Amino acid sequence: MDDTAGIAGGQVRAFVERVEHIEAEIQELNEGKKEVFAEAKGEGFDVKILKEIIKLRKLDKEEREEHETLLDVYLRAMEQAPAAANAA
Repeated sequence: MDDTAGIAGGQVRAFVERVEHIEAEIQELNEGKKEVFAEAKGEGFDVKILKEIIKLRKLDKEEREEHETLLDVYLRAMEQAPAAANAA
């Protein structure tokens, strides 16, 4: 008995193979990104800061300003708040 119910196997295979190919490309790109960060670290750069810069550059100017303002407000609020007792 035919269990494919009219599903075009060739199309299914083509979609699956295309996604697999894209996933392989993504893996290669991620490896390349790791190599760039390793190179930057080897040159003495702080990778966390570089990643933060990349994150901020993805934001438009208004979003970045809002982010910086909120960060400043939260940090000042923490500094002004009394220190919490350490729970043991």
